[in-house]
Amino acid sequence: MKSFRKELWFEVPTRRAFINITPEVEACLHESGIKEGLVLVNAMHITASVFINDDESGLHHDYDVWLEKLAPHEPVSQYRHNVGEDNADAHMKRQIMGREVVVAVTDGRLDFGTWERIFYGEFDGRRRKRALVKIIGE
Repeated sequence: MKSFRKELWFEVPTRRAFINITPEVEACLHESGIKEGLVLVNAMHITASVFINDDESGLHHDYDVWLEKLAPHEPVSQYRHNVGEDNADAHMKRQIMGREVVVAVTDGRLDFGTWERIFYGEFDGRRRKRALVKIIGE
């Protein structure tokens, strides 16, 4: 069994964003040489997320609106965590969207369903953060 590890770095200029990282994960898979196995991709920061869904701008807009209704950023005083900070909502958004994804690798390719893509979700941007890609298999 082989294993491969790489960090993907992001510096999102806005507070929130959804970034399709499928090409970067596919490049990692190619670099690993693994043909059969599993890919784990996880956000390595507690105010960011990794998830799988459709790469459709209307859906991303709907996610942004929905998440802001569930955990609004303002007023920041509504959150106990925000004493000296302003990102409690980002922690909650991450909890909703999830920390990681696992995708099967078959014949050296990500074994996706129709329209599935991997996204990095940023909920407290404007600083450097990372996601881990870990691939195991043969």
